[in-house]
Amino acid sequence: MTPLQLGIIGCGTIGAAHAQAAAASDQVELAAVADVQRALAERTAAAYAVGTVYNSGAELLADARVEAVVLALPASFRIALGMQALRAGKHLLTEKPVARSADEVRRLISVQGDRVAACCSSRFHFLESTRTVTDWIDRGKLGALRLLRCRAIVPAGPPPETPPPAWRLSRELNGGGILVNWGCYDLDYLLGISGWRLRPQTVLAQSWRVPSTFADTVAPGSDGETHIAGLVRCADGIALTYERGEYAAAQAETSWEVIGEAGSLRLQMTPAQEKEILYYENDRADGTTTQTLWSGSESYMDIHRALLEDFATAVRSGRPPKTTLAQALLVQQITDAMYRSAERGEAVEVT
Repeated sequence: MTPLQLGIIGCGTIGAAHAQAAAASDQVELAAVADVQRALAERTAAAYAVGTVYNSGAELLADARVEAVVLALPASFRIALGMQALRAGKHLLTEKPVARSADEVRRLISVQGDRVAACCSSRFHFLESTRTVTDWIDRGKLGALRLLRCRAIVPAGPPPETPPPAWRLSRELNGGGILVNWGCYDLDYLLGISGWRLRPQTVLAQSWRVPSTFADTVAPGSDGETHIAGLVRCADGIALTYERGEYAAAQAETSWEVIGEAGSLRLQMTPAQEKEILYYENDRADGTTTQTLWSGSESYMDIHRALLEDFATAVRSGRPPKTTLAQALLVQQITDAMYRSAERGEAVEVT
């Protein structure tokens, strides 16, 4: 396969991770990088032997050599640049959250045409454990699905050593707080391992901002939530319960579950050493039995490279990427509904 000529717009932490992944892959060649902070772009270019550096995304998009771009900058800047990239004939890989609202995702879809557009919220689908889980569910091992669950709580820690970025808890810059920062991963993961068959109908949610004790540990003006919980009712009697929190006065927990009529899986979405997936099965004679479905160790570097290679293969072969804009739209519709419900204090429909 001819390496995909890639440009990266945004050379912060995640942009550098994309550059490192591109350097480690024989399916991608990093042709150019761009950042309004020239020093960041030059540092990335020097680290990975990139010959072309631009001061803006618009300049990079005008480079005819660049076939595809990664947008590795806050959500508030992505839609205009994403639309410009697609209109310029570039294939698009956009960081998460893909947008600040479902309407923004629809705007991207409206100009996509025949270009490949992929979303980085798919990262955790490239793990071996996820492939095992997806196959298990697809084979009907759990029976009719009943409940998908995510609860991920991070207790409050000591003050950060470096100032937090302004975008991280900003509704204007990033569309919200922890729900858009991590919820896009969680929802993409649960919807994806269940084959994107869930049809969300209504949502009831509540959100909370950073506790007053820790108000000085977030960026000034932060208005995004640090804790959110919700219930999503879907068609066919399936429900999804969701809770994410940080700065919490609570015990740490990271668990994902898929529960069916005949069995269930207790999961871990993120890479870890000595990780395992547990399978609980209903048995008429013995009741509920437990076995280890999968065990092993996984790393973040693996998923960064696999994400880029999935995108490159989608461009070269014409097949869809792991998470398309249409699928990202469903994730964003649930996200929007959770925010609307939390603001109104009542259940809302997923539009």
